[in-house]
Amino acid sequence: EVQLVESGGGLVQPGGSLRLSCAAVGFAFGTYDMSWLRQAPGKEAEWVSAINSGGDRTAYADSVKGRFTISRDNVENTLYLQMNSLKPEDTAVYFCATRSRDRRESGRYYYTSAYEYDYWGQGTQVTVSS
Repeated sequence: EVQLVESGGGLVQPGGSLRLSCAAVGFAFGTYDMSWLRQAPGKEAEWVSAINSGGDRTAYADSVKGRFTISRDNVENTLYLQMNSLKPEDTAVYFCATRSRDRRESGRYYYTSAYEYDYWGQGTQVTVSS
């Protein structure tokens, strides 16, 4: 059973940094592409970043490009999101997510629609405020 557990959220001032972690349990983490998504109050979930299973390909939403860095440790079965130069508009609940192996499409390792993801963690709150 796929289990994802996020941690590392909190309250940070504008311009500050946070590092989110997502611990993967119960599945072959190193064979799954992974994404981070976020959901602000009253808004739909927004795709933020993705990394392929091997960790050599990454992608970012324009809103976070140059400020966020996604990475993974396939030995420790953990996904990371380093967030720098945080802005108030980054305030949201952040989720790690992945797609069922049965729905894999050759050549694609991420989808920008939240509806394309089958497994989600419980989320971790990030609040950027002075």
